[in-house]
Amino acid sequence: MTFFRSPRFFMASAVSVLLSALLLQGCASQPAVPDWQISAKSASDRFVNAYLTGNTRVEALEFDKARQALSSTGRPDALARLELLRCATRVASLVLEPCTGFELLRADASAADQAYADYLAGRVTGQNVALLPAAQQRLVSAASTAQASVMQAMDEPLSRLVGAGVLMRTGQASPAALTQAVETASAQGWRRPLLAWLGVQALRAEQAGDMDEAKRLRRRMDVAAP
Repeated sequence: MTFFRSPRFFMASAVSVLLSALLLQGCASQPAVPDWQISAKSASDRFVNAYLTGNTRVEALEFDKARQALSSTGRPDALARLELLRCATRVASLVLEPCTGFELLRADASAADQAYADYLAGRVTGQNVALLPAAQQRLVSAASTAQASVMQAMDEPLSRLVGAGVLMRTGQASPAALTQAVETASAQGWRRPLLAWLGVQALRAEQAGDMDEAKRLRRRMDVAAP
């Protein structure tokens, strides 16, 4: 049963835990899609969007629904990947906490998913960089002057934000990478990461003594605040 994409799904289709919409559409010659699969995908889409837009209550409810649907398969590797998706939304929003849910399931996760978890934690090494999707490999090795362009080349908005979060976690985020993160979150209307990234920009402006820029950024934060 191959209801997940390759590890690339995290970065190439960040709001999908299961197969693409084509799978769910099906056709007359294909067997019906199991109910658990439809439920898990729908709940996964909703919990990602709820978290990024700042609705913590809905995020928790929908994550539990997705987890319950996947647990019916008896596949700990499926649950591990779901936990990684949840952790990716945190890193994208600069909530740089341990990915505890995944770590409890690490032993049953694929080598590629373990490498992705290490990427999120900012501890990816030469040994497992090759297991990451190509775009993430490029970002890990990019010079500070190339970070923004590598991020911009990523198709999925969540991919860019996660990449920026990893750079922040490792102390390597350039001003251009921060701008890319802010622009991405703003364009998507993702309130939670937008406020986080604007806050970082404002703090850096204050530290540099540019109080006019800091005030401008904090005015944006006031507008975006719920």
